[in-house]
Amino acid sequence: MYEERIWRFLKGKLLSDCGAAGLMGNLYAESGLNPVNLQNTHERKLGLSDKEYTQQVDFGLYADFVHDGAGYGLAQWTFWSRKQNLLAFAKSREKSIGDLETQLEFLWKELTESYASLAQMLLSASSVRAASDAVLLQFERPADQSETAKARRAAYGQKYYDQFAGKEAAAMSNSPLVSYTKLSPNHSGRRKHAIDTISIHCMAGDLTVESCGNLFASPSRKASSNYGIGSDGRIGLYVEECNRSWCTSSSSNDNRAITIEVANNGGANQGWPVSDAAYRSLIALLVDICRRNGIKRLLWKGDKSLIGQVDKQNMTVHRWFAAKACPGDWLYSRHGQIADEVNAKLSEEDEDMDQTKFNEMFSAAMTDYLKGLQNNNCGDWSQEARDWCISVGLFAGNGTAVDGKPNMMWPSGLTREQAAQLFYRLAKMVGLA
Repeated sequence: MYEERIWRFLKGKLLSDCGAAGLMGNLYAESGLNPVNLQNTHERKLGLSDKEYTQQVDFGLYADFVHDGAGYGLAQWTFWSRKQNLLAFAKSREKSIGDLETQLEFLWKELTESYASLAQMLLSASSVRAASDAVLLQFERPADQSETAKARRAAYGQKYYDQFAGKEAAAMSNSPLVSYTKLSPNHSGRRKHAIDTISIHCMAGDLTVESCGNLFASPSRKASSNYGIGSDGRIGLYVEECNRSWCTSSSSNDNRAITIEVANNGGANQGWPVSDAAYRSLIALLVDICRRNGIKRLLWKGDKSLIGQVDKQNMTVHRWFAAKACPGDWLYSRHGQIADEVNAKLSEEDEDMDQTKFNEMFSAAMTDYLKGLQNNNCGDWSQEARDWCISVGLFAGNGTAVDGKPNMMWPSGLTREQAAQLFYRLAKMVGLA
């Protein structure tokens, strides 16, 4: 279900094909590549499903996540300090502990900070078996480290190698909205990161797509962009999406960003504005880029400190990397509007909707709903009853309310299971059970 997304993430971190496959084979052995996977023995012990456990931890209803000894997530994190770090990492990003991208970023953080030699090995691994064995022995360290276990995990990895190796570049495409192509020699070849960012630039002049292409065709120019848009709304292609353009004065940004130059029908004194036709084409091009590259939403906060944190902001501007006015104040001041317009089109009926996407959307909606119940808001009419329930121990709550008081989640519904337990406890109090 998540194979391709995990592969793209690992390749975006520059792991070799063998390194990515070896790591994925181990993750599959641990969790089936399921980010909400709770260790089977603890499902039975706690009486909680994967989703129930995840939601209760997210909402603060289950307080023993760190010390319960249960393996959890893609890598089946088990030791208390690693689970504590995972929980803190998810909270810092305001994400569920079961969020796939959050777990992948945490996995990479662990590898680079605590297992640096293993991470380095995975970057250059030329054997799936060698990479798989290294992950098993150095990172996962399961109880079963037998030859049979090693061969089984390597076989899982080989399956992913056969499925994905060498196919990322072929999978990348260019926009069908292009009406003019003049490929520039000014680029660095294949990207070293998955496409997850958008950088909009201004041409600082009213150039056609042809004249912009002629500028980028000169090697002495040492500049380029993936796309250009003229004031007439036509779109030009100068560097294919699979390649890194030279556009934002930042190698790391250009490796992950699609860069777009837009012609200006006004000067610097007007903030380098663009024509209506160019603006409409920009929105259409951005929607197309996002759909083809799996970017679910454009995020803009105007915060330079969030560069690279694409779960919070995935739009960048040239002025953040060099002493430039680009993209001009006209476009810069409209980045939020651009994101809103693109997102509105992305959220229109999705012809590719499937059960997995529906489940993700439903889970996100339920998370927001239950978070709204995570407070002590209630009417005065129930004060006496609530005080009595607390005093006799029928309700205990926990310390997750905003004000630090025990969080009773008074507005939440009562399941039949909870009602049975409540009646049983009450019956025991009065000697009926």
